[in-house]
Formats: sequence, C-alpha cells, structure tokens
Amino acid sequence: MTDAGFGPRLAAVRRKQGLTQQVVADRAGVHVTNIRRYEAGKAAPTVHILRNLAIALNVSADTLLFDPGERGPEDDLALRLEALTRLDPDEKAAVTALIESMLLRHQARHLTTTPRAAAQR
Repeated sequence: MTDAGFGPRLAAVRRKQGLTQQVVADRAGVHVTNIRRYEAGKAAPTVHILRNLAIALNVSADTLLFDPGERGPEDDLALRLEALTRLDPDEKAAVTALIESMLLRHQARHLTTTPRAAAQR
C-alpha cells in the first residue's frame, strides 16, 4: 500500500522548484517512469530511493513523507542547517564563522539590555 499523500507532496516540491520529472529522475538515479508512478500514488519508493529523492530535491525526507505540522512543528532553520552537511569544508568553515559571529552579536546585545547591565551604566 502506498501513502496517499506522498505522491502529491513529491509533485508539489518538484513543481515548486520548477523541475521536470525527468530532471528529478536523473538526479535521483531512477527511471522517469518511477517518478510518474510515485506521483500518481501507484508505487512507493524504497528507503534508498526516498533518500535519493530528498537529496535530488534538496529537502528533508520528512518534507516528502509528512504533511506540514503532521510530525511536529517545522523549523525551517533546522532544515537548512541539516543541508549544510553537504557543503565543502571551506564553505562549512565560512558558515560556521558567520553563525558564531551572529551568536556573539546576539549575546552582546542581550548583555547590554539586561536590567543588571542597565543598572551598571
């Protein structure tokens, strides 16, 4: 039995990205007929193919498997951070430096707005 929502979710993500079924099939390493069958709800991918589809579409497998809010609150930032694992080491270092600077900026701002900091001025 297939998940009635998987096919429409797969198709929606593909269309939102402006991709054809053939492009997704090529990226995921499957025949385009399989993509058509998945989207029509006539077949379900294996776990291996599901993983390839998520990578091909640059989304989490959860995006393809669950409706919004079905698995829990969606955290767009967490999904983007998860995608960073595919970056080159230099790119990861740059993102890490950016995140660390933003966290330091937040901490500095927080320290200057606490009641204790205001009392010390």
